[in-house]
Amino acid sequence: KDIKKDGNIPVLINGYGAFAESFYPYFSISYLLWVNQGGMVAIPHVRGGGEKGEQWHIDGQKLKKPNSWKDLIACTEFIIDQKYTSPKKIALLGGSAGGILMGRAMTDRPDLFGAVIIESGVLNTLRKEGSGGTGNTTVQEYGSVNDPDGFKALLEMDAFQHIKNGVKYPAALITGGINDPIVAPWMPAKFVARLLAHNVSENPILLKIDYEGGHGVDIPLVQRYSNLADIFAFAF
Repeated sequence: KDIKKDGNIPVLINGYGAFAESFYPYFSISYLLWVNQGGMVAIPHVRGGGEKGEQWHIDGQKLKKPNSWKDLIACTEFIIDQKYTSPKKIALLGGSAGGILMGRAMTDRPDLFGAVIIESGVLNTLRKEGSGGTGNTTVQEYGSVNDPDGFKALLEMDAFQHIKNGVKYPAALITGGINDPIVAPWMPAKFVARLLAHNVSENPILLKIDYEGGHGVDIPLVQRYSNLADIFAFAF
């Protein structure tokens, strides 16, 4: 309401882009915390999700997984071109398999985002297979290291492997759960360690480990809202 297209609107881009999950319009009280502070929320329907049918999902799997973050980058460039916002005003938010989407968008185009928040993200796909949680479903979605094409696909979508030395990366808040059965806490910790070692910007790089919850489920409502408060505060 009453927004001005002057490139100054803080934008929170929330995406997933895997396992044919669809993000359809819904009402969220939580997002009002962001909007009431003058922020805007954008939900990109990237390939790998199911919003446009099964082929849309297939076109974001395995060797075609780069389509997911290319779509996210294109959506981001669109809202910048439309004068809603500018790169320093954009925060990415994703979790679990959405960590691939956000991690690779961040490593591909570090200039395009002001902040990146990844909750329990799959950030080291080459080491994900066999590390627990989702069994064979990750192989079906991402590929296997035991297969040449699968290895190539996993390497390309591995955000950890694409962190480069001497690059100015956006501010980052990376979280993990000590009891997470799907994304072990070593993965976000390893990603942050490499990011800290290679980043040359003065933007904060933070790691937050949850010692109570697991993969964003089975946590008290108060804790969930506390986590959201941290996310919004960091993004702002």
